[in-house]
Amino acid sequence: MPAERRPPRAERPPSARVFFALWPPAAVADTLAGVAHTFASQHGGRPTRLDTIHLTLAFLGDVPVSALPKLCALGRCLQASRFDLHLDRLAYWAHNHVLWAGCRATPEGLTDLHGRLHAALGEGGYPVDPPGRRFTPHVTLVRKLDLAESTDWPPLPSLIWHCASFVLVQSVLTPEGPNYRVIETFPLRCGV
Repeated sequence: MPAERRPPRAERPPSARVFFALWPPAAVADTLAGVAHTFASQHGGRPTRLDTIHLTLAFLGDVPVSALPKLCALGRCLQASRFDLHLDRLAYWAHNHVLWAGCRATPEGLTDLHGRLHAALGEGGYPVDPPGRRFTPHVTLVRKLDLAESTDWPPLPSLIWHCASFVLVQSVLTPEGPNYRVIETFPLRCGV
């Protein structure tokens, strides 16, 4: 009796792991990378590589490669204003062992950009966050930390990040960590 044959599997379309982000200017990235390396050398963990420092606006995960032109068009159509981001605090999330840099007061321009982007993604069929999830803008500096909450945080030099654009990025995971490729850069407007 012949062996039972299974029907061939439908092939999955090629996909890309993508997210929208703010990408810092070189001077800001250099300073943040320095803080990350100093902290990791004293407390352990894996510092974020200089070339991967960013602030995530919306993580989409794996999407079909065929969707990338639609996501780029969405980014081009988004109308949001430029703003300054004042990075002035370090914090630690014990639940995922991450040290991050953020801002004590989130600028209105960032809140507006985040809201408009998430609304556009939702309308385009790409819901990215559960309803009601609070946006905590942050730049991951060190991963795989195991710290007591009472650790004395070194002062973060007050950094002003002039945000004039945002990007769509592809993430390729490797054993050494993610490699990022900017797919497209989208300018923010003066006074929208």
